[in-house]
Amino acid sequence: MKAAHLQIQHPDELIKEMHRLDNRVVKFNRALALKITAAVGTMAMAYIFAVIAFISLPAAISSKSVIVIVSWVAQTFLQLVLLSIIIVGQNLQAAHQQAKADVDHHNLQLLLKIQEEQLEILKELKSKK
Repeated sequence: MKAAHLQIQHPDELIKEMHRLDNRVVKFNRALALKITAAVGTMAMAYIFAVIAFISLPAAISSKSVIVIVSWVAQTFLQLVLLSIIIVGQNLQAAHQQAKADVDHHNLQLLLKIQEEQLEILKELKSKK
């Protein structure tokens, strides 16, 4: 008697299945968001945004207004530069999680194969009695 073969789905396969039924607008919006995030979420963009932010720094400083300087730091520098850096960090974390998911999936597949082989051995031993 042969054991039924089980299949453990990889998380990527589950996500693809979830998105398979999306309509064209949802697919377009997802693709556009991914392209924009991929472009903005780089250290190169962080440097570009820093240069853009620093262009307005002399005007903020020459105003000698604490509110203008604090606004420049909070609204110009932090939002422009940190946005890209945070996305880079999130991409690194996501890559780490993906690698972990890949290893976990591989290990689960191996454990399942071992269990199926053990079940076959037990069934053979039982049938010999």
